[in-house]
Amino acid sequence: MKFVDNATIYVEAGHGGHGCMSLKREAFMPKGGPDGGDGGNGGDVYLQASLQLNTLLPFKYQNRFVAKRGGDGSGNQKTGKSAPSLYIEVPIGTEVYNQPTGELLGTLLRDQQCLLVARGGEHGLGNIHFKSSTRQTPRIRTMGTAGDERCLQLKLKILAEVGLLGVPNAGKSTLLQAMTEAKPKIADYPFTTTYPNLGVVQLDRGQSFVIVDMPGLVDESVNGRGLGIEFLKHIEHAKVLLQIIDSSSDDDAQIDQQIEIIEEALRSHSEQAAHKPRWLIFNKMKYCKDLALFKAKMTEKFAQRYPCWFVSSLEDDGVGPLCQAIGNQLGGYQ
Repeated sequence: MKFVDNATIYVEAGHGGHGCMSLKREAFMPKGGPDGGDGGNGGDVYLQASLQLNTLLPFKYQNRFVAKRGGDGSGNQKTGKSAPSLYIEVPIGTEVYNQPTGELLGTLLRDQQCLLVARGGEHGLGNIHFKSSTRQTPRIRTMGTAGDERCLQLKLKILAEVGLLGVPNAGKSTLLQAMTEAKPKIADYPFTTTYPNLGVVQLDRGQSFVIVDMPGLVDESVNGRGLGIEFLKHIEHAKVLLQIIDSSSDDDAQIDQQIEIIEEALRSHSEQAAHKPRWLIFNKMKYCKDLALFKAKMTEKFAQRYPCWFVSSLEDDGVGPLCQAIGNQLGGYQ
């Protein structure tokens, strides 16, 4: 399924049902008086978070949603039926904005969490409400009010505890596959990952955490080169960022450049992203000529700034201990 993280929808709540103007006419009751019932309330519109969705793609094909109107009142003091609420499912992590003003209406962060986005119209009153000592046969009723209408901007931000960052072909997708049961696209050319991929890491005793693989960053990504940095909004909820470093060349200058590209992208995106806890994950260790020397050199150079891990994701070497360490860092997120 195509990944879409931005959509515009139009919602309209149901109109309220009209009150009834009725005068009771029965045998032996020529002056039975008013008996018009009230109308029913119009249906509200809610957005509801669902674990079953991970993209806003459905809203590219259906973007207009209208709740039902309330029933009209009738004679014999019968009240019209209130319309049911309309629930629109969206992915967890969806931010909802009132499009004309840009006001944030709410963020859906939990499964089945609901957000009222349009309130249904109020019911009209039947003429029975207008009877008084001086007005025995009122021919007055009120009409139901219109339901709210809104144009909404939906923005999806993936909820993942861990984010994978790196340059193209650093092995992020291979690592994601080694850590989870996800099946991301893997190939030996740049930008095989064109949208975020999610996976769930299962640990001992039923513990788990969600991890997201970001598209590759390149020099000048902050200026729109490559796939840019807009997708970094999907790591805003992450607790830990893993900087995946391609160590196959064993070249200090290339390693420094990879780290600088990631740091520049995070700084340009937001201060919050730049200050998230980050780990260095040196990948493709099987290509190192002197593994012990490389580990000692990188640890001495970076360990004071970042926790350093050395793995070979293709061979699943060192991946298990890395997953367990991340779980410990997160405090056993379920």
